[in-house]
Amino acid sequence: MHEPLKRQYPSLEAASKPLVNPVSDATREAVRRYRLGRIRAQLAANDCAGMLLFDPVNIRYATDTSNMQVWTLHNAARYAMVLLDGPVIVFEFHGSMHLPLLSSIVDEVRPATLWFYFGAGSLAMVNAKKWADEVADLIREYGGGNRRLAIDKCDPLGADALRENGLTLVEGQRLCETARLIKSDEELTMLRWTMAVCESGMWRMAEACRAGMTEQQVWAELHHENIVNGGEWIETRLLTSGPRTNPWFQECNDRILQPGDILAFDTDLIGPYGYCSDISRTWIVDHGEPTETQAELHRVATEQIEHNRDILKPGMSYVEFNAKSWRIPERYHANRYSCALHGVGLCDEFPAVSTHPDFDDAYEGGFEENMVVTVESYIGEEGGAEGVKLEMQLLVTADGTEAMDTFPLGLNPYA
Repeated sequence: MHEPLKRQYPSLEAASKPLVNPVSDATREAVRRYRLGRIRAQLAANDCAGMLLFDPVNIRYATDTSNMQVWTLHNAARYAMVLLDGPVIVFEFHGSMHLPLLSSIVDEVRPATLWFYFGAGSLAMVNAKKWADEVADLIREYGGGNRRLAIDKCDPLGADALRENGLTLVEGQRLCETARLIKSDEELTMLRWTMAVCESGMWRMAEACRAGMTEQQVWAELHHENIVNGGEWIETRLLTSGPRTNPWFQECNDRILQPGDILAFDTDLIGPYGYCSDISRTWIVDHGEPTETQAELHRVATEQIEHNRDILKPGMSYVEFNAKSWRIPERYHANRYSCALHGVGLCDEFPAVSTHPDFDDAYEGGFEENMVVTVESYIGEEGGAEGVKLEMQLLVTADGTEAMDTFPLGLNPYA
């Protein structure tokens, strides 16, 4: 029989109760105004009359409205228009016209015209023309003669219909990613709240991490805590154990945890208000002592993320960061992780700075104060028995970085 662990955090029973939400209505309103201002600043800087948004994450950022986020990631059933010198309009899915009215920065709600094939079938071309005519009318009304429209995602049928209306299309994903890059103080409050929810879920996972459990049973604890506290979804299922930890990017299944296994995971959690907590940890099942090999893998992964955390500072270019970044030992190259760090906000965001073997010196840009990033590591030899995944989420400050996650990095979180 496994001895009960000394609990430093609430039991599973107590953790079933929601945490105390620190985000006030005033904070949420400030975030809305800040984010809309960032979008409009990008429109002005890129000489665009407006921006048309289909990506639900971008819609959330610009309008603070949400409707069936995951479903609308692959069904273009709602969209939004932000005019530089005009209203914010949400075009909503059938039966959902009331939802955008919950956001104070939405000026108008209209029914969406569905022209993607699932929603329109043989009427796709007819509907696309109707949709494009409505968009073009808005640009004519509010653009002051400017016919440049930024758009984040659009199938060829829609893009052709917009161009037939005389619009010049501007790649809008760059504008959105640039807008989302710098976080306000109020956004950081929301990000910290999501991190608290995520880490509470990780303590649930730690208590559940016993031999005899399945990977999916452990993973479910993180989902539970996220949903209890108003979180939304988790972007991946990256939790594996034992031999399934190497190579990385396998997803959890019904494998039964064995005593002494490594268990590794990446949260990729979209929490309350749509903000992301993206951190990784690796444990020993039953929180026992690691083998020499497990301890060495963990030591190397820790060295990578701590080195890259410590060199990071505002004003540093991505090229300079790459030049100073931790060098992956040759024996770990084959299974290396895809990036040394990436941005975080409403989800994984720009930049995505590759690890040194893959970095291209033409990758432009640099770090600024109030960016939020994660530093990543995966360490496992090709053909090795196990691997270790670690990741920390950092706020770029005037002096360097500040860790946003507090969960222990070690192979035994209770040690």
